[in-house]
Parts: sequence; C-alpha cells; structure tokens
Amino acid sequence: MKPAEIIYKSSLEGISENATENSEKIMEKLITNRSSELERGLTLTGPHRDDLLLTLGDHQVKGYASHGESWSIALSLKLATYNLLKSDGLSPILILDDVFSELDEDRREKLSQIAKTAEQTIITVAVESDLPNSLSGDRYLVKSGSVSKL
Repeated sequence: MKPAEIIYKSSLEGISENATENSEKIMEKLITNRSSELERGLTLTGPHRDDLLLTLGDHQVKGYASHGESWSIALSLKLATYNLLKSDGLSPILILDDVFSELDEDRREKLSQIAKTAEQTIITVAVESDLPNSLSGDRYLVKSGSVSKL
C-alpha cells in the first residue's frame, strides 16, 4: 500500500514555522495589495489562496490515483474533519452519502465501525444491498417523492 500524504502549500513565499513572522508577511502583502483588492472586490492574500497538495507515494493524487484510491482519500479527509470537530468538543453529525458503493468490503467494514461510534449518523444508499448488514438503526425508503419506514 502506498502512503498518502498531505502537504500544506502556502500562496505566500517564505512562510515559516514562526506564526509572528507569518502574520507580519501576510499584513505586508495585504497592505501592498490593498488598492488592487478594493478595485477587484476580493482578497488576493490569505489562507483561502493556499492549497493542500495530496500525494500517494511519490505521485500527486490528481491525475495518478485510481478511482478507488481517490474515493478513499476524499473520504479520509471528510473523516479527519469529523474527528477534528469531535476533538474540539463538538458533536458533529456524520453524513455518508452513497459512499459504501465505492468501497471494498474491508473499507466498508471499517467505515461501519466508525459510523457505529458516531453520536448521530445519516447514511444514504442508492441500492439497499450497499448498506452493510452490521449497521443498525431506523431505515427509510424514499421512492417517487414518498418516504416510508422499512
């Protein structure tokens, strides 16, 4: 299995581990770009311009990863967000929208275990057989605009 990695790529050059230095660089750039930003009506500097570089082994995920690998990486990022919210003391709702159909049996089972530990989970599937049997809870069928409990 190839290791996946996330690399934070700042839009500013010379960013370091020092938060104070970084704040100063951002402020300098904001001051320099102020008139252009006002003209355009948007902010040209800041973390919203930064990027995350996703790699799988020695390759960038975009253009290299298989469909299944891409799905697994995207799902991992969503689960990381979920776990981050939990670690901040929040109670996020875990929403899994038709993800089981894209996973192999091993990953389905691992995701099922995560879903079982969540305080509240909403799962959608297009085909009922995609939902692992190990998951319990209320099940509903949505068909032709009608909702019925199974």
